[in-house]
Amino acid sequence: MSAKVWYLYNSGFAVQTAQHFLIFDYYLDKPKDGGLAQGVINPSEIKDLDVVVFASHSHYDHFNPVIFEWRAQLPKVRYVLSDDIRTREDAVMVHQGNSYDLGDMSVRVFDSTDIGVAFLVKVDGLCIYHAGDLNWWHWEGETQQYNLDMAKKYQSQINQMAGEQIDLAFVPVDPRLEGSYLRGLDYLMRTVGAKTAVPMHFGEDYSAFTRLMADEQAADYADRVELLNHRGQCFEL
Repeated sequence: MSAKVWYLYNSGFAVQTAQHFLIFDYYLDKPKDGGLAQGVINPSEIKDLDVVVFASHSHYDHFNPVIFEWRAQLPKVRYVLSDDIRTREDAVMVHQGNSYDLGDMSVRVFDSTDIGVAFLVKVDGLCIYHAGDLNWWHWEGETQQYNLDMAKKYQSQINQMAGEQIDLAFVPVDPRLEGSYLRGLDYLMRTVGAKTAVPMHFGEDYSAFTRLMADEQAADYADRVELLNHRGQCFEL
């Protein structure tokens, strides 16, 4: 029950488990001659693996149609896509609130607080959560009612995961939220928990990690947060 993880940029990650190679929310496909070490998927690197590609929603920074070009070198590749993505490609189109048995893995799907879905994937003895844009988006410029509704919706989705034993969780920690940047991760870690949490959706602002590690609010779980400092970074569970 081990895994190797690559940071691909923004909310994009690749996870190699015992029998599978999972790709989540792939977006930035440059440099064209790059590979995993540069945070780029090069199909020739993974042509012998059982590849499953996930896309949580249609926003350009979470979904890049280039993923379908990989079929030329990965004839067995599978796609699991939120049903807000418009495509005629062969894929498992998923909808929030549903669960899907893919034979060698299961996928439970949650509603996002933006658009699309979040994924809870059980595969090769691991439980992997990728939030997509499911986050506690508390914006200082929004109305009080908006932020109250956001809190309620986010908490209701995370509460549905109670009892799950999450091994690896990819969760937005967006510096643009200013003083509320940690709300989503904090609620998840205190309500459900994860053995390893990986912040995402921070753009180029890696200072978010320095801030998080110094934040007293995160003290109870900071030792379970994986620190990222460059695209293409790889770590193992």
